Amino acid sequence: MRLRNALAILALSILGAGPAAAQMGLADARRGQELSARLCSGCHSVSPDPAGTVNADVPTFAAIASRPETTAERLAGRIIVPHPPMPNVQLTVAEMRDIIAYILSLKR
Repeated sequence: MRLRNALAILALSILGAGPAAAQMGLADARRGQELSARLCSGCHSVSPDPAGTVNADVPTFAAIASRPETTAERLAGRIIVPHPPMPNVQLTVAEMRDIIAYILSLKR
C-alpha cells in the first residue's frame, strides 16, 4: 500500500498538479510518437494502425490506450516502475509526458 501511494505521488508530480488531462496539454503527442518509434517499437507496435504485432505477448500502444482503466497516472506508473522484461530506459519528465500523451491520443 505504501508503494502504491508513493507511486501515485510520484506520477502526479511528474504529470504536474491538477487533473492529468489538463496537464497532458503540456505534452507533445507528435514528439511522443517519434520517441515511441525509437525507444518502444522493439517490443510494442506503436503506430496508430498497427498492421501486426511485434510480439504477440506484448500489447500494442493502441490496445493499451483502449483499455478502460488506462489513465495518464497509470501509464506513468508503468513507465516509472517498468514491468519485466521492459528495459529500464531513462526518460526525462518531458519525454515521459510526450509518450503518455501519444498513447492517450490513440484512445478510441
